[in-house]
Amino acid sequence: MTVTPSNSLKIKTGPAGRAMAEAMQSELVEGLLQHLTMERSASAQYFANSLWFAERELKGFSSFFKKESENEQAHASIFADYLIARGQSVLLEKLKAPIQSWSDIEEVFAASFQMEADVTTSLHQLYAIAERDSDVRTNVFLDPIIEGQTSSEDEFAHLLGRVRFTKNQPSALLIIDGELNI
Repeated sequence: MTVTPSNSLKIKTGPAGRAMAEAMQSELVEGLLQHLTMERSASAQYFANSLWFAERELKGFSSFFKKESENEQAHASIFADYLIARGQSVLLEKLKAPIQSWSDIEEVFAASFQMEADVTTSLHQLYAIAERDSDVRTNVFLDPIIEGQTSSEDEFAHLLGRVRFTKNQPSALLIIDGELNI
């Protein structure tokens, strides 16, 4: 049996003309784009943190933040790919310069933990918007990302607690630096 395509079949397309199975609400698209920018900003900040630690001969901390920078860039890419898969255009926003001056290691980790918490909040807000819009595709997309983000937040809380426990004692900080230098 041969099926002849009907010229009357209309396929929805996104802003760039790509076919899409289900349209996305503009609030959700905007939220996903903002989150993508948040991930790119986190990548830039973690790269700056890596440099700050490298300048102080703390290779473990530097390596840790360099890997985190790469992870955040990968997360941004995942969001871009998802938006394209859903027929959307990805518009990249200009990023603010990252902070490159810190008073101590605890301040770096406190700011990093807060950034992770903000990313988690953003993901939860996106999930709620998708749920309200009955956009199951986006909820399914976000499920494993939220799980991974919760683990990242937990890791930063743990490291912040360890750094605080050292009370800025160089020998204790060097032990943590050595543990991170893998």
